[in-house]
Amino acid sequence: MKSTIKIMVAALLCSTCALAQKEVPAAVKANFSKSYPAVQKVKWDREDGKYEASFKQNGKKMSVLYTAAGMPEETETAISVAELPANARAYAAGKGKIKEAAKIVSAAGVVKYEAEVKGGDLLFDAAGKFLEEKKEPADDKR
Repeated sequence: MKSTIKIMVAALLCSTCALAQKEVPAAVKANFSKSYPAVQKVKWDREDGKYEASFKQNGKKMSVLYTAAGMPEETETAISVAELPANARAYAAGKGKIKEAAKIVSAAGVVKYEAEVKGGDLLFDAAGKFLEEKKEPADDKR
């Protein structure tokens, strides 16, 4: 029984591991390399059928979400909590301590902000107006 549990845990961990570089479509890798030629270390993940590249550039944590065809959908850049719009900070603070914050820019140039609090992520528009809350999955407690 213990070995069965160990195997199940190992399988679960492997299913959430980063993608191997060879599993990322060539178009995705090519567009990433073209857009971020100086980045040497990149971690690839799958997110809702898309490919997410996580990396650091100029000392900031970033990620870019690509379609399987290699088209960028959005870029997320870590920011300080102080860089969130004031009303977004106030709203998020009412939900608990803000752990991390990010600025998200869609391929069309639409800006959103994200504030991570206990239990999930809060999304805001460019002016700091609350849009939605993305609950943290029960098995993904940060």
